[in-house]
Order: sequence, then C-alpha cells, then structure tokens
Amino acid sequence: MNKKVLIISYYWPPSGGPGVQRWLKFTKYLPEFGYEPHVYIPENPSYPILDPSLIEEINPKIIIVKKPIWEPYHIAEKITKKNKDFKAGQFETSKKLGILSRLSVFVRGNFFIPDARKFWIKPSIKFLEKYIDEHRIDTFVTTGPPHSMHLIGLGLKQIKKDKIRWIADFRDPWTQISYYSQLKLTSRSDRRHKEMEKKVLLTADLVLSTSFTDKENFEKLGAKNVVCITNGFDSEVNTLNERTSTFTISYVGMLESLRNPINLWKVLIELVEECSEFASLFRLKFVGKISDSILNNLNFTVLKNNLVNIGYLPHIESINEMNFSNLLVLTNFDNEKSKGIIPGKFFEYLATGKTILSIGPQHADVEKILNETNSGKHFTYNSHDLLKKFILDEFEKWKNNIIHTPSLKISNFHRKFLTKNLIENL
Repeated sequence: MNKKVLIISYYWPPSGGPGVQRWLKFTKYLPEFGYEPHVYIPENPSYPILDPSLIEEINPKIIIVKKPIWEPYHIAEKITKKNKDFKAGQFETSKKLGILSRLSVFVRGNFFIPDARKFWIKPSIKFLEKYIDEHRIDTFVTTGPPHSMHLIGLGLKQIKKDKIRWIADFRDPWTQISYYSQLKLTSRSDRRHKEMEKKVLLTADLVLSTSFTDKENFEKLGAKNVVCITNGFDSEVNTLNERTSTFTISYVGMLESLRNPINLWKVLIELVEECSEFASLFRLKFVGKISDSILNNLNFTVLKNNLVNIGYLPHIESINEMNFSNLLVLTNFDNEKSKGIIPGKFFEYLATGKTILSIGPQHADVEKILNETNSGKHFTYNSHDLLKKFILDEFEKWKNNIIHTPSLKISNFHRKFLTKNLIENL
C-alpha cells in the first residue's frame, strides 16, 4: 500500500515559469518510491505566465484537488500593467515606477500580508482538515512563495498537532529575499511578516531550503530541522555538442533591471568595437521575458547588430535554445542577501553541458556548484578584465572546436536523484 503525501501549492500547470517546476518534478517520481501524491491547487488562479505544454508532464498517478480562490490581482492589473510584472516576481527600481505602480507595491506589501493569496488560507484549512482525515494522510507539504501556502500549513498543524507531519518547502526565502526591501513596508507590516515567518519556521516538523545559504539563514531564524534539497534538471534536458554557426551567448529566462549585468554589456561592447572577427561571429540571444529598459538600452549600442530577442518560449523549446548556445548567462541581484539564490534554470544549464557565465555576489552558492561540477565561472558585478579574458578564451575555444567537458557530479542534480533525497527525509 502506497504512503500518501499531500502537497499544497499555488503554482501548477498550465502555469509557466520556475515556480511550478519543483513539485511538478517531485510528484513525477514520488510514485516510483511508493508514495501517492495528492496535490491541492487553486481552481481559478491568476498566473503571470502560461505554459500549457507542462500539462503533459503531470504524472497520471497524481490525485489533483482544486478549490476556488479569490485574489485581487485582476483588479490591480486594470490599474496598471506593471502589476503583472510584480506578480511574476519582477521588481524594477523605484525611480522607474510611476505613482500608480509605487502605490500598488505599497498596497501589496502592507495590506496583503503575507501576500495577495491570503484569502485562500481559511477556506483551505477548513476543506483540508476533512480531506486529510478522509484520505488518511499523515504527511503534507506546503511550498512557497506565495507564503500564504505556509500559513495554510500552520493552521492545519495547529489543528492536527502530532497526528500529522508538516514539511515547509521554501523555494525562495521570505523576509530574507533580496527584494524584500523594495516592498515599502511600514514597521508594523515588517513586524507582522517576520512574526509569521518565525512561527512557520518554529512549527514545521521539517523545513526545506533550495540553497546552502538559505539553510543557514533559516537555522539562524530558529528553524529546528532544516534540510537543503536544491532544484535540478530532468530527463528532457539532453547534451548537444553540435558546433554552432555563430559564437552565441544566451540568457534564458526572466531578466529584470535589478539583475541587469551592466558590466557584461560593457565588456561585449568593447569586444565588438575592438575585434572585427568577434563582431561578425558573435550573437547575444535572449529567450524569455526581458525588461524593456534593458532591451532599449542595448538597442542604443553597437550590440543591436548582434542581438537576437526570441521572447518567451515553452519550456522544452527554451531548453533547445540553451543547447544551441556556447555560453549560458546567469545573473543574480547585486546584493549580499542574494548569494543563496540558485535559479531553477541553473540546473538545466548544468545538464546541457554548456559553459556557464554567472554574475552575482561574492561567495554565491552558484559558484560553489560551478566549481564542484567544472561547469563555468562566477564573476561579481564589478568584474571587467577577468570577465573579458574569460569570454575571449571561450571564443577561441569555439573557433578551435574545443568541447567543454563538465564533471560527472552533475548527475547528483537529476530530479530523480533529488526525489530519492526527499524520500529519505520524508
């Protein structure tokens, strides 16, 4: 007889973007380890990005339960289009926001605590209390953000107490996330966020983090049992070593102004201006949602002739674009607090076997994995000469058809291996 586990999540196919991948993949492999996943999701969510192709990846052995949710985003979106970006996790600098957008950020942070999905908490607790009893479930998982999911878990744990085991999975931190300061919180709202966060960390039987730094930070905040299980890649990511017709540097995913690698653009501009061969053979490719301000600025430079902006693609197609690249760019916030962020796409980058060019804070968790797997190089935001040399070296390797060979340790980040790790903690 299979063991049963309930997963409470806001993001689920047809939602696109990184938030849906983690538990879509865990539930794909859980039945192979003797677990029957029950997934509780909203019936009528407001997703910022849609990717219907992910529906095909849902394991048919999963039991999916849906209940209606009321959330105010459809009202906010009528006020200003920028709200769609905030919902997707994009935060531009305050100077670039109009008055309505600044008001929206203030309202979001101070009136919807912990987030705009708070109205789903009480009805979900009421429904799931009975559902857990009827289906004899003894373990459940909440995955956030949105962190309202964790408050559903907190309510259920307070009712069920020792009769059920609660795992709080933090795909991103709560108050420790780098853009937390952008929410324009009052001191009272800040205190409420931190009180809720601490209560979740102290009450959950197990806290999951997706990075080594987040694990340390959760322990400092009082979490009694924290395990780091990173994100990973799945079998649809294959290594393709065919020679590309151009030396292609690609950024795949969402890129907002706060993660804009300005020094990288400066280095590329210099290389294009100084080396005619590089200028004729180099392409800068964007696949995904890129900030308009970044694109506009690049189009006023010599890089406009090398720029290929493909836009958002379904998940499988975006992986294909990774394979037809030579360098894959990863950026993080230029902020000490972001050193624990390991974007989900990083692991798909790893699986392609392509060289990764990472830009972010010093001593980032990404750098640790890059070094362990021999998969690329990490630079800080003020790197210039070393970054320029690295790109030139990679350009020479491409011209001489020298293929990059990463470490076999990359297999430790396959989703099935990570699910086995999850099972050991369940």
